[in-house]
Amino acid sequence: MITYERHTLSNGLTVIAHRDRSTPMAATNLIYKVGARDEDPSRTGFAHLFEHLMFGGSLHVPDFDLPIQLAGGENNAFTNNDYTDYYITLPKDNIETALWLESDRMLGLAFDPHGLEVQRKVVIEEFNQRYLNQPYGDMWLLLRPLAYKKHPYRWSTIGRTPEHIATASMTEVEAFYKKYYNPDNAILSVAVDIAPDRVFKMAEKWFGSIPSGAPFQRKLPSEPAQTKARREEVERDVPATVITIAFHMGARAGMDFYVCDVLSDILSNGNSSRLFRRLVQDERLFTSVNAYLTGEIDPGLFIVTGHLADGVTEKTGEEALWRELRRLQTEPVPAHEMSKVRNKYEAGVIFGEINIVDKAMNLGFYEMLGDISLVNREVELYRSITADDVRYGAQEIFRESNSSTLIYRSRNESR
Repeated sequence: MITYERHTLSNGLTVIAHRDRSTPMAATNLIYKVGARDEDPSRTGFAHLFEHLMFGGSLHVPDFDLPIQLAGGENNAFTNNDYTDYYITLPKDNIETALWLESDRMLGLAFDPHGLEVQRKVVIEEFNQRYLNQPYGDMWLLLRPLAYKKHPYRWSTIGRTPEHIATASMTEVEAFYKKYYNPDNAILSVAVDIAPDRVFKMAEKWFGSIPSGAPFQRKLPSEPAQTKARREEVERDVPATVITIAFHMGARAGMDFYVCDVLSDILSNGNSSRLFRRLVQDERLFTSVNAYLTGEIDPGLFIVTGHLADGVTEKTGEEALWRELRRLQTEPVPAHEMSKVRNKYEAGVIFGEINIVDKAMNLGFYEMLGDISLVNREVELYRSITADDVRYGAQEIFRESNSSTLIYRSRNESR
């Protein structure tokens, strides 16, 4: 169990403190509630751009990494469709170095044309190298707009096109920062062997004077229910054809998510899972298969995907995937299979409570979801899922009318 206390500063910054007596290290995790879903459809990629810009220097700190290195620490960040996460680990005695640095770049980045141009080129190069010039790199650029027609999940975190970042003005970039990078749109979680009251005082010292941002309401368009199967087929210079089927599912905080997570583990968690055992080992239809959830805050996707083996037709492979999905709709999952999935999840939770940065990160994430108590209750939720729940969930999710299929065909393969 992860213990925690919660406090909100007058400027709206939420602070979560966990006293961790197991290590002399400290971890800070700062979530900004801004991701790709908050972008203008004609100006995508901004959240990812800011992941880079936030390391480019602030009003009083020209080099963000150097003070952390001198303090014996490390830092990194990631961006997704829902939020941006910055985290630092360093010795406990130097924790205020982390708070000072995070507060300074929240107070104000050092916007300058040269810095923007440098990071603009970095992001565009990443887009080209990872998504346009890499085998299978553009699969998600195709799959998202196939599955989503209204919701901003229809583009990836990298953006819809590099042109959006290439033509972004300094005025647009600064406006994005002023709207979203504010204390009232952020969650600071701290894991350290220091009493929570003292952590809150340090947070007040470093963040308390930063003004709140202008109020705004997030009004994202809802994705209409899908009523007809969708399909797209492309050809690329890749080693093998990939079949991917995406199904709409519920939001991250709903019980539907946990049922779908169990379904995905039954299908593809390890070499004893159904898809691997039957379609890779026994029938040799695929060289690899996977089933996973996008796990986004708003209703996300359940993905089933596989690389076809040489000589296997797309029709044979696709029918095999659907056969396994329909089996879950009609046949109860045996008790030993349900137990295996639950045990793997419980082991994962225990492992996740060992690492201090994972604790800080998890506390911030569940606070952002709106129910921080989930950090300690999810094992209980997984234990409550029955074989009937799994069968019903499969019936609800794995419908052809709810499917978007992408055939990513190798030019060397026949149909």
